[in-house]
Amino acid sequence: MNLHEYQGKELLKRFDVPVAMGILVEEPSDAIAVAKKITEATGINLWAVKAQVHAGGRGKGGGVKIAKNLEEVRKHADAIIGMQLVTPQTSAAGKLVRKVLIEQGIYYPGESEPAEFYLSIMLNRETSRNTIIYSPRGGMNIEEVAEETPDQIYKEEINPTVGIQPFQCRRIAFNLGLSGEAFRNMVKFIPKLVSAYLSNDASLLEINPLFKTSDNIILVVDTKMTIDDNALFRHADILAMRDIHEEDPMEVEAGRHDLNYVKLNGNVGCMVNGAGLAMATMDIIKLSGGEPANFLDVGGSANAKRVEEAFRIILKDKNVKVILINIFGGIVRCDRVANGIVDAYKNIGDIDIPIIVRLQGTNAEEAKEIIDASGLKVQSVILLKEAAQMVTKAIEV
Repeated sequence: MNLHEYQGKELLKRFDVPVAMGILVEEPSDAIAVAKKITEATGINLWAVKAQVHAGGRGKGGGVKIAKNLEEVRKHADAIIGMQLVTPQTSAAGKLVRKVLIEQGIYYPGESEPAEFYLSIMLNRETSRNTIIYSPRGGMNIEEVAEETPDQIYKEEINPTVGIQPFQCRRIAFNLGLSGEAFRNMVKFIPKLVSAYLSNDASLLEINPLFKTSDNIILVVDTKMTIDDNALFRHADILAMRDIHEEDPMEVEAGRHDLNYVKLNGNVGCMVNGAGLAMATMDIIKLSGGEPANFLDVGGSANAKRVEEAFRIILKDKNVKVILINIFGGIVRCDRVANGIVDAYKNIGDIDIPIIVRLQGTNAEEAKEIIDASGLKVQSVILLKEAAQMVTKAIEV
């Protein structure tokens, strides 16, 4: 589950991780009062107004603005709230901005030069260890840094037995070019950040930029935090942070019916029971010349109601030209699934795109007879090869 920037920062503050002071605003009329409150707390008369959407590159799309006076704070909040923000990580339609984070300015006079760094923590699946990835070149796309100057990318693996070690924290601070008070602050900062990452069951914690102020304070200025969905059962407070406005509406609807659905950009809708079979089905679609329009796992109990809801969700995708249903009858009998498909078809009404059904396993032959005798525009097969051939034919038409 993805979190907004302001939500990620709230979680970090619980672990005493220093973050730039910011207050959430949903109405532009509140912006000036909030900016005054931030100035009273920090003494800084400079603010950032930042769109809160689940997408990176907000500044490039006009979703992050610097305000040098209170009138600019109000003007930027008014312009950003309600805009369709288009970034390199959104569709061409962009995302509707419903709220902004007004944050303290971070560039202020001091004894040393400020600096921006990149730092993230994520799981390295090759080594099964959490890894800190960092670079002295923060504030820009890390992909560009890795491509143009790979020597500026550093890594520290965290041994799960002993955790992050002091010598690793010192090495990170050294590689970032820090010294003196800033060095010591970074050494203190890293263990707190790792603790926040692990305690919240995060799968990604990315900070860009991680900032050294002119008075040598280490601050989280922007953060992206993703929580492992499988661990949300023990984080009710984090689950309550979920913003369904930032998720695909069809994926949200599928979740309400306990369907595992992920929208893709293809033309072949697929309905399958079991994640492994779903992956194999998408491979077959691709090899047949089609493109999967979705990942949809109806689970082991593919009853009539669940199949009907799956149908309705797939049919909402206007790019779908054919639907492939691939069910393996192990826990559930194929004839029951076939009856569910027939009932769902009748409840929905006329479906004007081809439907190919491949049922294999317990009572597969009986299931084929049920579908063939239904009189519906449904083509049934037993072999996956036949299903692939029919998908190819349907796409060509």
